[in-house]
Amino acid sequence: MDPTTVPDEAWLEAATVGGVTRLAAHGAWTVDNLSTLEREAVTAASSAKGRVVLDLSGVSRIDTAGAWLVHRLSTMVKAEGLAFEEIGISDNARRLLAAVDFTGDLPAPPRRKFRPLRLLELLGETTVNGWADFQQGMGILGGVVRGIFRAILKPSRFRFTSIVFHVDRTGLQAVPIIFLMSFLIGGIVAQQGIFQLSFFGATIFVVDLVGILVLRELGVLLTAIMLAGRSGSAYTAEIGSMKMREELDALTVIGLDPTEVLIMPRIIALVIVLPMLTFISDIAALMGGALVCYIYADMSFQTFILQLRDAVALNTLLVGILKAPFMALIIGIVAATEGLAVQGSTDSLGRKTTSSVVKAIFMVIVVDGIFAVFFAAIAY
Repeated sequence: MDPTTVPDEAWLEAATVGGVTRLAAHGAWTVDNLSTLEREAVTAASSAKGRVVLDLSGVSRIDTAGAWLVHRLSTMVKAEGLAFEEIGISDNARRLLAAVDFTGDLPAPPRRKFRPLRLLELLGETTVNGWADFQQGMGILGGVVRGIFRAILKPSRFRFTSIVFHVDRTGLQAVPIIFLMSFLIGGIVAQQGIFQLSFFGATIFVVDLVGILVLRELGVLLTAIMLAGRSGSAYTAEIGSMKMREELDALTVIGLDPTEVLIMPRIIALVIVLPMLTFISDIAALMGGALVCYIYADMSFQTFILQLRDAVALNTLLVGILKAPFMALIIGIVAATEGLAVQGSTDSLGRKTTSSVVKAIFMVIVVDGIFAVFFAAIAY
């Protein structure tokens, strides 16, 4: 064996004179000798009396493991109620001890006690954070509008390729799941409607129920919620990852606007695809309802279509379609806002992605309620 690979010996010498316990450290206090030194340190701490002085002048080398052991020895001695002092410390050992002492003595996080005023504090924090999110969202919307005007004045700035890519990813690739979900929802609504209306002999009116409910509310609402969970979370994760890797700063340095390059194509794509997906969702839900009516109520498809023609009008379809662009705009703004709020950790990225989905779904439902009240007020 090469003698240079053999670790230096290390030991701890203890002597008690006149009420003072002197501990003299020798050799290399490194990770190679940690197991031996740890046993000697525990023995010395348990047998120490009076004031304890640790002399490190005989230490030839010390690493983080050795510094940690010195810190542990100090902790054990002080736990016995004895005074502890370190002498003969080199500059390197002093730096390591300071680092270990800092990490080892971090105070425990205070336990939060339930207080009635805490509810008001949480309400205030939520209000302030909500106002800050609103301001940032309006800033993003302003940046998108500015980018659109720039593209109108100079069409070469318009990123058609990026928009088409996101239309394909958020729209075309989402058609199967949207179609399946809406088909099942339409069937479920029809099945429940048949079961309840059959008690009154009004099974035929399940067509009115499915048609009006799907076209005015469920189609656009479920599609927007699915898009918020599928595409909104992806946008937040993408923008947040770019911010963590400082790619947004790199775009700014080379003279590009991150809002115009990254956010505007995504929001435009959402505004384009959500009305189309809503129409597909409406058709799928009506197909599901018609199939269930055929199976459960023995209603022919021709009867279903004729009853549906009498139950709904063009404005019934337009109510749902008109909501879609506004919901898409909200989903895109919320996703971008949460993505730009990501800090430099994966934990922050996960929390903001979750927050993006929750906030987008909440805002979509709020906007749907506002539109419902508005269209009812104007009798449309």
